[in-house]
Amino acid sequence: MKKAVVLALFLGVLMMVSAGVAMAAEGQAPAAGLDPQVKAMIALAAGLGLGIAAFGGALGQGKAISAALDGIGRNPGASGKITTPMIIGLAMIESLVIYSLVVSLLLVFKL
Repeated sequence: MKKAVVLALFLGVLMMVSAGVAMAAEGQAPAAGLDPQVKAMIALAAGLGLGIAAFGGALGQGKAISAALDGIGRNPGASGKITTPMIIGLAMIESLVIYSLVVSLLLVFKL
């Protein structure tokens, strides 16, 4: 638990520090398109966002399947009542990862 809190605090501080650098752009972007450095940062943000979403989705799906299998192991007769809500829950978790993919693709192709 302590490692998770330390990691969350570290990531929060990292985001606060990097936000100042990202917002410190000078002047206007050229009329022809975005600055190559901005394009690189957008691509990096899209990749990191999708990676974090996939990691979170995988953790959520793993916990859901673990809980369902534990319930089936304790009461094998209830497997039919457990399986359907589990599959619906897995689909909901996966839809959040797909939303992240759509947002990442929108960011990248906006370039």
